[in-house]
Amino acid sequence: MPNQVQQHIHCSVSNCHYWAQGNMCHANEILVTSDSLSDTLPDRIDAPAAAQIQQTPVSTCMDSCCKTFVPKGSGKANVDGVINK
Repeated sequence: MPNQVQQHIHCSVSNCHYWAQGNMCHANEILVTSDSLSDTLPDRIDAPAAAQIQQTPVSTCMDSCCKTFVPKGSGKANVDGVINK
């Protein structure tokens, strides 16, 4: 059996539903896209739909956005189809 590489997503946005101690993201998957595309997509469009959206090249990190952000305690954690692992 091949060795599995464990990947970690680090995030300092502590008011996100998926944030965990040590600045870790506990979402089982995330969608990072351009700010301009993210502004046009409803909250329900997230990582599970990533293969269906267009590619969104950006020039700098300031032009990118984590679409998986859900405010902690908002009750909207399941709207995007992403699971808190």
